[in-house]
Amino acid sequence: MDNFTPWTSLAGGALLGLSAALLMLFSGKIAGISGVIGGLLSPKKHESSWRAAFLTGMILSFLIVAPLGFTLPDISGENILVVSLAGLLVGFGTRLGNGCTSGHGIIGMGRFSKRSIYATLTFMASAIVMVYLRGLVGVT
Repeated sequence: MDNFTPWTSLAGGALLGLSAALLMLFSGKIAGISGVIGGLLSPKKHESSWRAAFLTGMILSFLIVAPLGFTLPDISGENILVVSLAGLLVGFGTRLGNGCTSGHGIIGMGRFSKRSIYATLTFMASAIVMVYLRGLVGVT
């Protein structure tokens, strides 16, 4: 595995968990990104501003970490239609599953939600199978 970065992965996971815990502790809000975006698309009274601030901060955070040497994945060689279709399917699956991987994995499991534990186990098993199958056909 060429790109395995355990320390930065651990630090990133800890920051995600810390930020989700702080948001829930101080405002009672849940930090799952699919729920945040879903709430922006079908807004309720007094709910849009924190969601917009959360999303803006998430997008602009790259400007803070870029000088530290962090980069975004390079998708310049990928077919934009395939990437867009994959994004749409992820979005559809997220709404169908009542949450995204981060929502279930970080927030839901932190709340001991059985639904999130089962969803996260399903995500992880699916990812392991997909990585194994890609390895079998030589796709990296």
